[in-house]
Amino acid sequence: MAVCEVCGNDYDMSFEVRAQGAVHVFDSFQCAIHAMAPICEHCGQRIIGHGVEADRRWFCCAHCAHQEGAMAIVDRVMAGSSS
Repeated sequence: MAVCEVCGNDYDMSFEVRAQGAVHVFDSFQCAIHAMAPICEHCGQRIIGHGVEADRRWFCCAHCAHQEGAMAIVDRVMAGSSS
């Protein structure tokens, strides 16, 4: 068994996550998210999905990026726009 690095639970179904050369051990996705997910620089929520990056800063969505001045980020192409 392995001990979760977030909650300390010694669990027989723990798992490892390898990221940037480090190995992390968790007993649940909840603990993995708590430890590893970036935090939106506007609203403070954990970024569980793709998120958006602007000027080396991470946001959970285009709205939050806009609130911090990153106006080039868009959620989707406007109707009538051509590719």
